[in-house]
Amino acid sequence: MSADRDAGFCALIVMGVSGSGKSTIANALGRRLGWIVEDADRFHPVSNVEKMSAGIALTDDDRWSWLHAVAAEIGRKRASGTSIIMACSALKRAYRAILMHDRRDTRIVYLRGDKDLIAERLRARDAHFMPPELLESQFKTLEEPTEDERPIVVDIGATVNDIADRILTMLERSQTVS
Repeated sequence: MSADRDAGFCALIVMGVSGSGKSTIANALGRRLGWIVEDADRFHPVSNVEKMSAGIALTDDDRWSWLHAVAAEIGRKRASGTSIIMACSALKRAYRAILMHDRRDTRIVYLRGDKDLIAERLRARDAHFMPPELLESQFKTLEEPTEDERPIVVDIGATVNDIADRILTMLERSQTVS
């Protein structure tokens, strides 16, 4: 697959609950496509990180400025002609609308997984501000993407390479149908 605008898109948003593998899959895709990879977590204001570190779930009000900062970064990369993969929870449709900003050249990749598998992954993870106790709030907040959002939906139960292969195959297929 071409890593430029000829591929029909220039931004991917890899989404899912905490522990679904967003950063891991985004980095695997970035290596294969030669695209820049960003993690939306780095755009959180300190107050959000402090809340999550304390085991307090974020509210929509906590998220709006963060989502706009992430969307602005995607817009900056696109404006410079740079393709980007953004790892971002993007749990609600309203959040994804901000990130997508009606851009047809941006696609959602939804990493769907079983709550037990994700909880196990979170417990095994070191040095992350998102405690496993907040997983339930993430699933309560989650609004799975619908068909009109044109998501690429993959199950996280496979290996990283298999997941990346599946995503790239689905992107290629979607380009031949578009």
